[in-house]
Amino acid sequence: MLVGYMRVSSTDDRQSVSLQRDALVAAGVDDRHLHQDKASGARDDRPGLKGCLGELRFGDVLVVWKLDRLGRSLPNLLAIIADLKERGVAFRSLTEQMDTTTPHGELLFSLFGALAQYERALTRERILAGLAAAKRRGRRGGRPPALGPEQIEQVVAALDSGASKASVCRSFKVARSTLLDTLARVGWSGPLTGPPSDEAATKLPPLRRRTARKAA
Repeated sequence: MLVGYMRVSSTDDRQSVSLQRDALVAAGVDDRHLHQDKASGARDDRPGLKGCLGELRFGDVLVVWKLDRLGRSLPNLLAIIADLKERGVAFRSLTEQMDTTTPHGELLFSLFGALAQYERALTRERILAGLAAAKRRGRRGGRPPALGPEQIEQVVAALDSGASKASVCRSFKVARSTLLDTLARVGWSGPLTGPPSDEAATKLPPLRRRTARKAA
């Protein structure tokens, strides 16, 4: 059985699936087995596509007017077609004349797969090169820390003086989870009960030694 899928990129009434419908019907798709969406191809939650894929059974053929009507990108398109192949469903695109029931269509599908793999490899290579260049310039990836070095010293000093974690979070406008992660990173486990001895001070993390000296 032939099952057709149509899509236009907008809910604007000026965009119509009429051209696609005519082409699919001319290719032998019954009107009762046509599915459509008025949505961007970047969306994963397309109800028409979901209904179309749900209707397909072993031995069926999914027919589209153009490849870009089905997938939002080449990797996404290939993932959909590969899933269909595993289910025993063939795929046909009228404009590109791609038909996985023919040797020519199988060859095209294999070429698209190789191109997608090549694209992923290039993307990964560019990302790694960018990270390496940033590292050489002394830059680190990720978001900047919520608390700078001076603020961390103030936080530790406040906690050592008896301030509660809740009040510190309010004063420095940080989430409790951020505060706890920061304290774990600097080695703060609780308020100092008094000035540490010289021997004990050497065992403290560097930040705790500085705050302890200031308190003393």
